[in-house]
Amino acid sequence: MLFNLVDLCQNWLDEHGLSALVQLMYQLEFRALLATALSFALTVFAGPKVIRWLHRKKVGDSPEFYNQTLNELMKSKANTPTMGGILIVAAILVSTFLLSDWIHSRYAQVCMCVLVWLAGVGFFDDWLKLTARFRKLGTREGLFMWEKLLFTVGIGVIAGYFLYKGAQQIDATVLNLPFQRTYPPTPIAEVIVQPPNVASNVIVLSLAWFVVLAAFWIGLMSNAVNLTDGMDGLATGTVLIASIVTAVLVAIAVSPRASFFLMVPHVPEAKELLVIVGAMAGACMGFLWFNCQPAAVFMGDTGSLALGGLLATILVAIRQELLLPLVGGVFLMEASSVVAQVGWFKITNKLTGKGRRIFRCAPIHHHFQLQGWNESQTVVRFWLIALLLGIAALAMLKLR
Repeated sequence: MLFNLVDLCQNWLDEHGLSALVQLMYQLEFRALLATALSFALTVFAGPKVIRWLHRKKVGDSPEFYNQTLNELMKSKANTPTMGGILIVAAILVSTFLLSDWIHSRYAQVCMCVLVWLAGVGFFDDWLKLTARFRKLGTREGLFMWEKLLFTVGIGVIAGYFLYKGAQQIDATVLNLPFQRTYPPTPIAEVIVQPPNVASNVIVLSLAWFVVLAAFWIGLMSNAVNLTDGMDGLATGTVLIASIVTAVLVAIAVSPRASFFLMVPHVPEAKELLVIVGAMAGACMGFLWFNCQPAAVFMGDTGSLALGGLLATILVAIRQELLLPLVGGVFLMEASSVVAQVGWFKITNKLTGKGRRIFRCAPIHHHFQLQGWNESQTVVRFWLIALLLGIAALAMLKLR
């Protein structure tokens, strides 16, 4: 709204000597950095009040596992407030509403809808878990997995449809394969005069395939981040790293010079997503202030589902979803460990009558914890893995 207000009052501001403010607000990078700072400040200053409110409402988490040793390691976390994701989501929304041109950006509108929807799904799941002990015996504790998949994949279908319809050029609907050049090599001087056409060997997606890809990645990443949120600061710090890498990818995608030079899809209609991803990074930094060990609050499903879905939506929009195995590599590693653990247990139980496990516990961060890594070691090492994978994702852009 602040951006739109400045835009609306541009002539008046120029007449009163405030043209510098107008020029600043028209600079996308400035608004993205300002969104980062604003969401960080909102989270840090509102954090203590939200945490006290959650304490008063007795919104405390009591994690339980089938492994007794792990229960002993995690018992100190009992009654730590959860649902802190409302703080992250609120900071992102406020910063986006104030500093982005969301009114005229279909992509920004889609991202905000995904964020709010998945935060709502996560909030309901958290609420079911937290109120189960106050309801009659046998009451469900949270959403069933198929329900989570339905809600996360469902919003992915809707987001994919509107992203495709919001694309203003063919570049925004291509399948951006690793090592494949989206455009033929073109001198920068010629690019300025006439943007190059998409290379003939590049696959242009139909609406159906675009929606399938969007639904797959949004559903997968939202649940993968959810599974990663099991240690103090683990999911928050990893999303922070992923959002910084994503910010670089968005900046490249919306810049004609950078995208044509690196021969990756140029998606100018995604420019306001740089403000959103900046707000996401700032909110994660602010939340990490309270979520680092020992955590004063957990984000819960409210935050993890929303952040994972938002991250995937942005990368789908700029046609870089195939970099998610690197940008979100830690999340996919966590999700894969759960799938492998459950699948192997069921297979061996059916074949031998006794289920066997690949890991001592899944998600895999708990396996390393039981192997002797303390919580801080596990979290920092996973952050380092995320950082290395993020650097690899950016390096991939040059390997074409």
